[in-house]
Amino acid sequence: MSINFDTSFIETMPKNVAAQFLDRVAATPNGEAFRFPRGTAWESITWREAGEQVTRVAAGLKSLGIESEQRVGIACSTRYEWILADLGIMCAGGATTTVYPSTKADDTAYILSDSDCHIVFAEDDDQIAKLVAHRAELPHVSKVVTFDGTSDGDWVISLEELEKLGTDYLAEHPTAITDEAERIPADQLATLVYTSGTTGRSKGVRLLHRSWVYEGEAIKAQGILTEADLQFLWLPMSHVFGKVLLSTQLACGFATAIDGRVDKIIDNLAIIRPTFMGAAPRIFEKAYGRILTMTATEGGPKEKIFNQAFKVGHAVDKLKREGKGIPPHLRVQHALFDKLVFSKVRERFGGRVRFFISGSAALNREVAEWFHAAGLIILEGYGLTETSAGAFVNHPTQYRFGTVGLPFPGSEAKIAEDGEVLIKGPNVMDGYHNLPEQTAEALTADGWFHTGDIGELDPDGMLRITDRKKDLFKTSGGKYIAPTAIEGTFKAISPYASNFLVIGNERNFCVALVVIDPDQANDWAKQNGMEGASYADIVKAPALQAIIAGHIDELNSRLNRWETIKKHVILDHDLTVESGELTPSLKVKRKVVEDNNKDLIASLYS
Repeated sequence: MSINFDTSFIETMPKNVAAQFLDRVAATPNGEAFRFPRGTAWESITWREAGEQVTRVAAGLKSLGIESEQRVGIACSTRYEWILADLGIMCAGGATTTVYPSTKADDTAYILSDSDCHIVFAEDDDQIAKLVAHRAELPHVSKVVTFDGTSDGDWVISLEELEKLGTDYLAEHPTAITDEAERIPADQLATLVYTSGTTGRSKGVRLLHRSWVYEGEAIKAQGILTEADLQFLWLPMSHVFGKVLLSTQLACGFATAIDGRVDKIIDNLAIIRPTFMGAAPRIFEKAYGRILTMTATEGGPKEKIFNQAFKVGHAVDKLKREGKGIPPHLRVQHALFDKLVFSKVRERFGGRVRFFISGSAALNREVAEWFHAAGLIILEGYGLTETSAGAFVNHPTQYRFGTVGLPFPGSEAKIAEDGEVLIKGPNVMDGYHNLPEQTAEALTADGWFHTGDIGELDPDGMLRITDRKKDLFKTSGGKYIAPTAIEGTFKAISPYASNFLVIGNERNFCVALVVIDPDQANDWAKQNGMEGASYADIVKAPALQAIIAGHIDELNSRLNRWETIKKHVILDHDLTVESGELTPSLKVKRKVVEDNNKDLIASLYS
């Protein structure tokens, strides 16, 4: 059943991102490139207009002395100006260093210092304040360019002032940027992405121009996306998942609507009506949980119709996957339920979505199957910062639940003797910045990257990830536990859970920390006479505690005896990026959470 994609694109693809971008501008100058919010309205620009602005930014950077591979930082949330700065940096021959806007001041200073940044794009006065507070540690930062912050006309200038410098530079050097695009070799540094990491200090991952170009061209070669598509992009651009979607846009030519405000996702979906969107599993889990609990709250005939609809939807899906025909009575029921239920679910996401792409963490199979029953395909992919994001992805015409699909065309994968997934290809990093020993540990001499993930390839070459190598633990009874799979199963069972951590390393049984989604907690409180109560009081409510206990009983019924959760506790707070317990890509920092709750965990074993 494997699809054999043509890999000849590797020989003909642009040699750098600057050339890839300028090629796109030349190919579809009048096509829509980006749209973004301006006040209460949305503004749209063409590829020609984007090309002109990027050229001015790139020329402005060259006027400030940026040379080949010199690092330029971006400390900013997801917005059009982030992309403008990133493309400007690479078109000037520099290398982007990414900094999450939520990164604390001392960590921001560390990243900018370790990467030896010469210029920094800072979103606003909050980001500028971090740089000012640590200016003594940043002797090489000669200029700060701000989007919304206060310019001092000296060290800090506005984006408009940078573009004016670029206009003046182009008057004297009209072909400077096109000349740079011709000169940049494929193996030149394009980006330093500092891994947010679930443990330890961030490492700078060195990603080359060829890696980003390859990522976009590999997606294009699969025929997944065309110029007719419209993307909604809200993912953090400091994360490779966001960055790879930009590379894909340059290769395929579709338009992108950008707004990084997570609290606006649902509103924006209705306005933008995208044909596809990338997201972390937590977004799908949250939508799934919200719809289930809202339906249960309504109760009565609506809930019965909803439940029967999904029963029929799952049955039809199963027959289709098995290659069997759909009996006439099921076909009629499915058509009716599609009109009554599934179309309304799809409308919540704008009504035009062809597929979603899920990445950055494991997607629970039950959640994926639920969306699929409603007519929404989630194509789960897999990759790491070290592989420029994409390494595997399911295909709209060939996908298998529980897997992350096939390797990108032109790359390779194999499973080591201990079960670790190894990857080799143009998307693999150049190494860790200033960390030769860690680079040698991760990369073999012949180019194979050790992912740190445990997995297996099925007979068709599709990859199934079973857990992170470092997350696997062994109980004192000698049984190995893969916590990620258990945690994902629980989140599919419990629509109230935002996170669930299984603990039991060298212990004689497993326990769990349960985290309730704040929106779900508030909705439950409104229905149970606790409206206005604090989050901590809501999660202590005996009725809600009983619901969660029932969900854990359901989980345990699906597990091996040694995997079952013997005790659990509901935390009195949500995990957040700001608290340091989640990475900006919404992955749990397991060690941080365990350290923060060590006394609570100890009490479960006492």
